[in-house]
Amino acid sequence: MNPKVDFFFDKADQWQKEFEKLRAILLETGLEEELKWGNPCYTYHGRNVVLIHGFKEYCALLFFKGALLNDTHHVLIQQSENVQAARQIRFTTLKEITDLEKVIPTYVYEAVEAEKSGIKVPMKKTKEFEMTEEFQSKLDENSELKEAFEALTPGRQRAYLLHFSSAKQSKTREERIQKYIPQILTGKGLKD
Repeated sequence: MNPKVDFFFDKADQWQKEFEKLRAILLETGLEEELKWGNPCYTYHGRNVVLIHGFKEYCALLFFKGALLNDTHHVLIQQSENVQAARQIRFTTLKEITDLEKVIPTYVYEAVEAEKSGIKVPMKKTKEFEMTEEFQSKLDENSELKEAFEALTPGRQRAYLLHFSSAKQSKTREERIQKYIPQILTGKGLKD
């Protein structure tokens, strides 16, 4: 147990019993407990393996390289079509966790083995993400914007491309692009 992580469990209004049960299960696996992104994160030699987090509708274990795991119990969920590596096991009751108490460690140990092996989740390249016509035309007409966008990290580029393409209407895509041009020009990402 890492005392720095205690505050997460102490402050939990919702999912407190579920969080505590998940913590107990994960501590039994021998992973190191750390606090990352405000959540309990369990690591193997400094490498992220699994994280506990909660949402309004459910709490979950997030396996950072969950796409590599053999989901023999059919419990892993891809959060959205754009999430490439991570997978969740979601819970809405303490009983659901208790029912999987013996299964969760097998997923954890498999995730640790993936970390030990150094295997990577094959990720889509930035050029494989949809480039909206509206953004492409802005890049074509503004070389400074194009240069600034190309200088961004691949992750920041993907975040912008996903954000722009997720709007259903052209007008909304245009508004989003206009809003973020200044940030792109200063080298900032969508959430910076």
